[in-house]
Amino acid sequence: MRDRPGAGQRGETLLFLTDEHLRKGIEAMFFAYRGFTADPDRILESYSYGRAHHRALHFVHRSPGTTVNNLLGILGVTKQSLNRVLRALIDDGLIESRVGHTDKRERHLYLTERGSDLESALSDAQRARMRAAFRSAGPEAVAGFRAVLEAMMDPEMRRRYLSLSEGGH
Repeated sequence: MRDRPGAGQRGETLLFLTDEHLRKGIEAMFFAYRGFTADPDRILESYSYGRAHHRALHFVHRSPGTTVNNLLGILGVTKQSLNRVLRALIDDGLIESRVGHTDKRERHLYLTERGSDLESALSDAQRARMRAAFRSAGPEAVAGFRAVLEAMMDPEMRRRYLSLSEGGH
């Protein structure tokens, strides 16, 4: 096996799969997530909102008119939990719920102007952090980072992610 070209190199390139490297990757994800959410958390605190509110605002912004059921699938939370979050956002005038045209049982969600303003403030903070990190890491690292994140997604979540990336609901 050593005689094949690249056989020795292959063993060396697999060193990133050691338990120690994986542990470091896991810890980096934990700490990066803390940094990624820190700025929005400070903004949300003034509204007495949490990350679930942020995620709802984000995905309603990304897919105006999305249904409550679609949002349930994206967020992976219980109906009761999502209803609590949506009730607060609707009561506070940040999200509007409209009855479906074809199915009156469906509720379609839209950001109000105030909701759009808050979503922009939250996203601007995260984009600034992400832009700085991307700039620092460079295009090859960014492509690798995205590939790793996509590979970690369950197939259904990857499908939803790709659908959003393509501008779908």
